[in-house]
Amino acid sequence: MKRINTIIMGAAGRDFHNFNVMYRSNELYEVVAFTATQIPDIEGRVYPTELAGDLYPDGIPIHDESKLESLIKELDIKEVVFSYSDISHEDVMHKASKVMAAGAHFKVLGGSPTMIKSTKPVISVCAVRTGCGKSQTTRRVAEILKNSGKKVAAIRHPMPYGDLAKQAVQRFATLDDLKKHDCTIEEMEEYEPHISTGTIVYAGVDYEAIVREAEKEADIILWDGGNNDMPFYKSDLLIVVTDPHRPGHELAYYPGETNLLLADVVVINKIDTADPESIDEVRWNIREANPDAKIVDCASPIKVEDPSLIFGKKALVVEDGPTLTHGEMSYGAGMVAAEKFGASEAVDPRPYLTGRLQETFDQYPDIGTLLPAMGYGDEQIKDLETTIAKTDCDVVIIGTPIDLRRIIDIKQPSVRVTYSLQEIGKPTLTDMLKTYFL
Repeated sequence: MKRINTIIMGAAGRDFHNFNVMYRSNELYEVVAFTATQIPDIEGRVYPTELAGDLYPDGIPIHDESKLESLIKELDIKEVVFSYSDISHEDVMHKASKVMAAGAHFKVLGGSPTMIKSTKPVISVCAVRTGCGKSQTTRRVAEILKNSGKKVAAIRHPMPYGDLAKQAVQRFATLDDLKKHDCTIEEMEEYEPHISTGTIVYAGVDYEAIVREAEKEADIILWDGGNNDMPFYKSDLLIVVTDPHRPGHELAYYPGETNLLLADVVVINKIDTADPESIDEVRWNIREANPDAKIVDCASPIKVEDPSLIFGKKALVVEDGPTLTHGEMSYGAGMVAAEKFGASEAVDPRPYLTGRLQETFDQYPDIGTLLPAMGYGDEQIKDLETTIAKTDCDVVIIGTPIDLRRIIDIKQPSVRVTYSLQEIGKPTLTDMLKTYFL
């Protein structure tokens, strides 16, 4: 029987996972290609045979998503599987329309069939959008568990942008491991805060192999979801974070709404900086969508090293890249700090953009007077360093989850912003974890 020619649409994460669990050993299908978006320089790479398995001795080519419609026709594609996240429902259907018009079926895989069962209890922390505050929520959960005597291993949503075969299973216990695995800024932003608090982090490409390694040293597996994706593992407790700075997004994005419907616990974060009306809207939407979910109210208080460096100064604000790009936030912790501590103005970086950063602003023109810390590779990191150096400002406010000064040379005076999760009222995350685990 002729196998069904298939393309998987992705962004170097969910696409590889869906292939591994649903297609790698499935003789009914032949995955002819992956298409990729969001990730610079991924076109022309190959998903290697070491990961693709015996049915794919030459691996699987990766193409830019812009070629999707022509590939459908050239390769006689029968099915296209949508496999990335943080995209509006409307945009998903625009992509579906193009696929169907080109002559192929458009498929979205269900959550449960793609979830791997662990031998250990699994707590998943996901979100309805990128930039909700999922990372600090995950760290708070890890803190509570460790204070209760539990051994925790955090497994992070994939970001494999280098040598995929070498990145199949990665373990991070020290900051030196970040260098060992040639991590990008985006990867360091997610791994380093865990490492700094003594939590072991696993990541990579093959999430079946990853969880089997993590199970060897953990009492509880903590899934640290990314890009508002669904968990890769069957969860004993699913915590989902919402953002009242973007009310309504919890019902309008894929698969964020799915996460909301699946949630056991929903965190309404950032209530210290959001409008009361927006908080009420999010709370109402949660109740309507998932009336059985428990709601935990939280704030994300910020701290800065030296507020005096900000007051009255022209500040260049550098924020977490994904939050500003596909997360569609117009500001982050850095801009909150600039306003709170009295910067005279936020300097517009656009006249000073260098290299690949200009491409980022071309692709996401609504970023505005902020600089996203794009760091998918050495070239982007160098462009970030050069752009900051050229910018006419008195101070650089670093609102990224890691200290950029460890990665790049910042000539101007600089100040780092940090933020954490603070529960407000009852119930707390501790209450929720006691109910389920402790």
